[in-house]
Amino acid sequence: MSILFGHKDKKDRKWYESIWDFIEGLGIALIMALMIKTSVVEAYKIPSGSMENTLLVGDFLLANKFVYGMRLPIPWVDIRLPALTDPKPGDIVIFRPPFAPNVNYIKRCVAVEGQTVEIRDKQLYVDGQAVEMPADGKHEDKNTIPFSLDIMGGKRDNMPPYKVPPGKIFVLGDNRDNSYDSRFWGPLDKRMVQGRALIIHWSVEPEANPPKLDSADPFSLVKYLANKITHLPGRIRWSRLTRIVC
Repeated sequence: MSILFGHKDKKDRKWYESIWDFIEGLGIALIMALMIKTSVVEAYKIPSGSMENTLLVGDFLLANKFVYGMRLPIPWVDIRLPALTDPKPGDIVIFRPPFAPNVNYIKRCVAVEGQTVEIRDKQLYVDGQAVEMPADGKHEDKNTIPFSLDIMGGKRDNMPPYKVPPGKIFVLGDNRDNSYDSRFWGPLDKRMVQGRALIIHWSVEPEANPPKLDSADPFSLVKYLANKITHLPGRIRWSRLTRIVC
């Protein structure tokens, strides 16, 4: 008969010891989940149409946070492990822009440090070579805005050659006529990149007229939930589920 030293039989354990074991196990599970979310993989929701039709409003995607240098989950300290690779042209990246350091944005990297970006009549050029639009990218506006620093959107369709500085990348939205990106606020510091988009795991069509909660109506919550549940199956974009982001 084998004996495990330090191990108590279940009938010898106190009730509070069992509760403590449960709390301890739950705590470890929560810490592991937080480490994975902070460092390896995280879920994001697409809130705007700036990446249409590659990514649609209502898409939920997973992003790889490990590939560009995993951030260690230590509060108030930004410590990262060495990156497996740097962002490269074509990567769809999640990042914190310089004007909103607490908000996640998503765009496509089109050029990296040392490369020269230029836009002529909506056509993107990198190092003098024309770059094709992404497969699901688009231009919604047939009009072309001439280059100007004095009008809003004066670099949308025409931008003089610009060399990306060291440590920076240049990002654009796939919906080129409706994206606030590096054309307007400049290059992105690589340190602000959070991860690379991987896969769409869920996608729901936004509601045209969503129900509203009314504090004066005690049944408004029931109506709200009933409406959500009833219409959900018809709003799911089944063909987009498990789609690889590229």
